[in-house]
Amino acid sequence: MPSRKKTSMFAAAFLTCVCSFAIICVVLATPYWVSSKVHFSGTNSNVTVSLTYGLFSGTCEQLVDAGLLVPTKIFQVAANLGNTKAKSTITAIIVIVVLGLLFSLLSSGFTCTNAVSNPYQTFLGPIGVYTWNSLCAIFILIAMILFPVNIEGNGLSIELSHGCFSALQKHVKSEHTYGYSYWIMLLIILLNIASIIVIYFYDHARYSKKKEQERPIENAPKDVILF
Repeated sequence: MPSRKKTSMFAAAFLTCVCSFAIICVVLATPYWVSSKVHFSGTNSNVTVSLTYGLFSGTCEQLVDAGLLVPTKIFQVAANLGNTKAKSTITAIIVIVVLGLLFSLLSSGFTCTNAVSNPYQTFLGPIGVYTWNSLCAIFILIAMILFPVNIEGNGLSIELSHGCFSALQKHVKSEHTYGYSYWIMLLIILLNIASIIVIYFYDHARYSKKKEQERPIENAPKDVILF
């Protein structure tokens, strides 16, 4: 059975991993990654398309200068995109976040295992926890970088606007505000870092205690050691 200190430390790390897993589920499920206002100019009037969407779905509405408001539409992100770089990138982001979810689940399993037992394999111990938490944090960070790049560089919101309303003409400008579904990914990264720090303190304390136990033998007189 593990010591009380090990159980408490790994239980704390398990809690942070579970929270990370739950937040990634929220990130995938909610359509509040970004809100965009995309402005288009036409022959008779200017049109503004307002979109709010996530990785899978969103809503859009069209406002004309004359005050005419087209009723809100619900759309599927992938269905509104052609075979473009924006679609490939959004697909890659989904895969990356899902892999982050998997790594978070593995980290939860490893910390739970160590909280209730002493695994024989080295990788099932702190090394495994370091690995899965690090990978989860890295993949979530990559997703956070790729999503704005897809909007600003690949014109994701512009393409989605055309998918919602086919009669749009010349694009003028776009304004983007990132929502809570995007920003809470920072919390996921912080939780993964917290898990690594907790296990590091446990591992460091265990190593220091082991060294202290070995020191009396190293400092003992040779005749005592021979005896």
